Amino acid sequence: MTCPIHCTRVRAGPFGQHYGQQAACPNDFSLQRQNPISGTVSSPPSCPLAKIQKKKKRACALPAPIRSKEAIPTTRSKPMASTKETYRVELRAAARQLGERGLYSAAKWAAELLVGIEPDGTPAPSAAMDTPSSSGSAASGGRLLHLHRSGGSSFRRRLRPGGGASEAGTPLGGVSYVSTPIPDDDAFDVGADKYMLAKTYFDCREYRRAAHVLRGQAGRKAVFLRCYALYIAGEKRKEEETIELEGSLGKSNAVNQELVALERELSTHRRTGAIDSFGLYLYGIVLRDKDCEGLARTVLVESVNSYPWNWSAWLELQSLCTSSDILNNLNLKNHWMKDFFLASAHLELKMHEEALKRYERLMRVFRCSDYIQAQIATVQYSMRDLDEADMIFEELLRTDPFRVDSMDVYSNLLYAKESSTALSFLAHRVFLTDKYRPESCCIIANYYSLKGQHEKSVLYFQRALKLNRKYLSAWTLMGHEFVELKNTPAAIDAYRRAVDINPRDYRAWYGLGQIYEMMGMPFYALYYFRKSSYLQPNDARLWNAMAQCYESDQLQMIEEAIKCYERSANSNDTEGIALHQLAKLHGMLGQSEEAAFYYKKDLERMEVEERQGQNFVEALLFLAKHCRNIGRFEEAELYCTKLLDYTGPEKETAKSILQGLKRAQSGYPSMDIDHFAM
Repeated sequence: MTCPIHCTRVRAGPFGQHYGQQAACPNDFSLQRQNPISGTVSSPPSCPLAKIQKKKKRACALPAPIRSKEAIPTTRSKPMASTKETYRVELRAAARQLGERGLYSAAKWAAELLVGIEPDGTPAPSAAMDTPSSSGSAASGGRLLHLHRSGGSSFRRRLRPGGGASEAGTPLGGVSYVSTPIPDDDAFDVGADKYMLAKTYFDCREYRRAAHVLRGQAGRKAVFLRCYALYIAGEKRKEEETIELEGSLGKSNAVNQELVALERELSTHRRTGAIDSFGLYLYGIVLRDKDCEGLARTVLVESVNSYPWNWSAWLELQSLCTSSDILNNLNLKNHWMKDFFLASAHLELKMHEEALKRYERLMRVFRCSDYIQAQIATVQYSMRDLDEADMIFEELLRTDPFRVDSMDVYSNLLYAKESSTALSFLAHRVFLTDKYRPESCCIIANYYSLKGQHEKSVLYFQRALKLNRKYLSAWTLMGHEFVELKNTPAAIDAYRRAVDINPRDYRAWYGLGQIYEMMGMPFYALYYFRKSSYLQPNDARLWNAMAQCYESDQLQMIEEAIKCYERSANSNDTEGIALHQLAKLHGMLGQSEEAAFYYKKDLERMEVEERQGQNFVEALLFLAKHCRNIGRFEEAELYCTKLLDYTGPEKETAKSILQGLKRAQSGYPSMDIDHFAM
């Protein structure tokens, strides 16, 4: 049984490593048209002939009754339908504003999404297709259109429905989104020079110096940068104290000393209304660090509702949504950025089908987005569709050869497929691109692990954790390596550190279960296996592990083991462990009909996969005896004939059964064939 090695993205650290994005245009395109160059809005031109006919009708028509002002019906304006040009305007402003505030990863995310918008003039999908916010399932014919390619064509050249549909006013298929105005930055006044100086210090990582320059500045932009610089300075000092006390990978109770003052100041600004969405974002981070998760969610929802293009705020909010109930109860505005958030949250919560549908719908507008392609590949990998995911990652590397983001997931995929050549090529490429990225170290560690050099693999996982001590996958995979090295205490420590970072990491729970099972402590192992199967209920390997624990000599809980194997068989057990074990356990309990049922299913699976081995022989032998005992002689003879192709005692047993079948059919008294076959 293989070990589940899935790689999940980690929420980035506070040192400017966040993602972000921007807003909706206030013009109503249902009544007006906007010039994409000048930005002026004009009404649609009317036909001169229509004006003449209109005058004639007015002359012949009876005067309309005059109604009072109160009687005039008022129509409620609908939310504006976003266009691709609107997205471009919003994302351009977002990349600039986020970069000016030091949220560099957020700015990078917005800029990458900007260039991922499908160019104008490309035929749009049919208007009948689902919208990104709709909850209905996508049509099977339109599923994964971006994945199919023939010959040398790229998977970016998608199948597009015909009909000559022109570009609709709503590229995402007709959904109406709320309009969120793009906020203006503080006016360029006397304080702008100091802000420029502080931002320069911030870029040079002189955080306290940057905060000192902005003391006394009342502008919201200056307040945010000053508080953000103090927060990062406090995080930096906390890391230094941890290293000084416990070493680079040690655990420490050190805290950010700036949290108390920052919470006091930001809460005051929130009460008085003197805080913007960026200040709310920072306030949410501070509350999260102080374990005030409920209030942190509320504040972060306020932040993304007022400024929905800050992807960092969405990621922080996602980290606080530990269940689907919490996610569904968020009071979020229906902005198009919400679709990106829900797709990412569904992926994190292992709701893979929902995540895949949302990303496929988003691809209709952001057709060239590498981020969405990488996310779809991650979903496919989590669903164990390794070939589809491999194809997407390969195409991503072809179009962006210096990409490092998400490549750690690709390395896990190649490890699972045992593609040593491809993994070696990937490790060499990221080493030359940026060998001091945590993802690069993780990729190299996977390469050494696949080669069986577990000591070197641990060394590179430790390097990754020195660069980012909250890198979840590195802790989990390093635990796997310690298991291979039979270093049980180190493996337990690594798995527990992973669980501390993300309690929803089922791989770490599974690893702990394996460790305690190896130590002969089945009740502890069952506890951890139950945790992992609760978080990943559709993974057959977890149910197999739990069933084997129930089968252990200390427990001998056969009925519980059968239930676990049944769950595994219903969860696409590709290794075929569940069917064979179900047949054996039912045979041990004397339930021959149930055993024959599972042996037959297992035999059909092995024939389809063209697998032959001891399990194949065992199934043939049991079915031959079972069919003989219930009088199905022709079927028993068929199984015995197949057994004659094998050498060993099974062949002699098959010959004896065939002789007994001939005697039974000829009317001679039956004999104890099994006695002579022994």
